[in-house]
Amino acid sequence: MTPAYLVKRLLLVIYTLLIVSVLVFGITQILPADAATTLLGQSATAEALAALREQLGLNQPVWTQYWHWFSHLLSGDFGTSMRTGQAVAPAMLQALGRSLLLAVCSLLLMLIVAIPLGILAAIKRGKVSDLLISLFSYIGVSFPEFVTATLLMLLFANYWQLLPATGYVPLSEDFIGGIKHLILPALTVSMILVAHVSRMVRSEMVDVLKTDYVRAATLKGLSRRRVLLRHALRNGLLPTITIIALDVGYLLGGIVVVEEIFAIPGIGRALIVAVTSRDLPSIQAGVMILAITYCVVNFLADLAYAWLDRRIQFS
Repeated sequence: MTPAYLVKRLLLVIYTLLIVSVLVFGITQILPADAATTLLGQSATAEALAALREQLGLNQPVWTQYWHWFSHLLSGDFGTSMRTGQAVAPAMLQALGRSLLLAVCSLLLMLIVAIPLGILAAIKRGKVSDLLISLFSYIGVSFPEFVTATLLMLLFANYWQLLPATGYVPLSEDFIGGIKHLILPALTVSMILVAHVSRMVRSEMVDVLKTDYVRAATLKGLSRRRVLLRHALRNGLLPTITIIALDVGYLLGGIVVVEEIFAIPGIGRALIVAVTSRDLPSIQAGVMILAITYCVVNFLADLAYAWLDRRIQFS
């Protein structure tokens, strides 16, 4: 991998995060929420509100406020929560850890299920297996998270009573209990991802299996397994990596809904609490942390893409 390609992708990540920071700060400035009023309450006097605005720098120009906020952001200081009066960063990062655990479990489940399903559908194209996998994909894509979550809770928690319906248990306290609490949320999040990625893998594998180099490898006498794994799969997964990286955006958005349904104290639920309580520093921190996570994942996907296809970094 060339240094020029790596630097180019890093600069793109920095530029994206800079634009996101401007948008996040600008949007929170026009929200119908005044920091001084939120902190002191509606019954505060005009003198007290003016003094607090002076102390917080709210009477300064917007660009001055942005630079003050952004410079603290670069040092890891996300501000102080208006709701709790404590630093925002530790609470948000702890919530992010719970969300990332759910996201990683969902992604692993998706990869374990979606890629074999897509390969099987491509190999059995036009047969019963392909039709069944396609039907599953269409159903999975059409079901929103709250419908899937409700059905899974009714089946596994209420009817069969195999898994807990809601709640969160840290793995460090009770590993088995924590895994049980993660199964239903991970299934809910991964359902649409499995349907989406399996269709993409099938489509790409069907095209790759028709190429001349795959036919040549087959004519050389290589086994079907080696042709699939060494020749077809490597090239067939290239577009899938991009789709998985883009699905991280959906994953982060879907986690907000799933965490609220299953009462998981992750960053999605923390953002909902921040929005309902008009806690501007927590809103800014939560959105920026999600943006940073999304950019990092896409950066890693770009590196993986360039590693799999060396032509990318020289284009």
